[in-house]
Amino acid sequence: MNTTTKTIIGVILVLAAAFSRLIPHPMNFAPITAIALFGGMYFDRRFAPVLPLVALMLSDAVLGFYDGILWVYGSFLLVTVMGMIASRKRTVGVIAGSTLAGSVLFFLITNFGVWQSGAFYPMTMDGLAMCYTAALPFFRNSLAGDVVYVTALFGAYAAIERYIPSAASTRA
Repeated sequence: MNTTTKTIIGVILVLAAAFSRLIPHPMNFAPITAIALFGGMYFDRRFAPVLPLVALMLSDAVLGFYDGILWVYGSFLLVTVMGMIASRKRTVGVIAGSTLAGSVLFFLITNFGVWQSGAFYPMTMDGLAMCYTAALPFFRNSLAGDVVYVTALFGAYAAIERYIPSAASTRA
């Protein structure tokens, strides 16, 4: 399979995952971390950072934009970079570890942004701890969504590579 075909398949998988953000789902159960990791691991380095941003922008255009958007978008760019670094060794363990690390990174950055806004918590270390504590139930859903979507994206792509042998080697 040539690079153009691989790119088209990858983009279709990413768009399907991004579309799932628009259907009813539990709070924070979303595909964006999976899209960022997948893009970082499988797409050309010039194109990979665009994937999560486009997915977010398209779905946010429908769902509505919000305060703290820069923290969210920035965290997913960092997850994409994690995927780029991890792409040197695409094993189940590396992908699982990157998924967990991406979930934690998103949790830490976005909730720091919530605290930093000063709108909900005192600007003290106790306020930061309260912010992170209050966000723990959302982290559970976020991590579960990341695991489900990473499994779906990476699994579908691995199946394509396995059953279409010429798909296995180059970056999209």
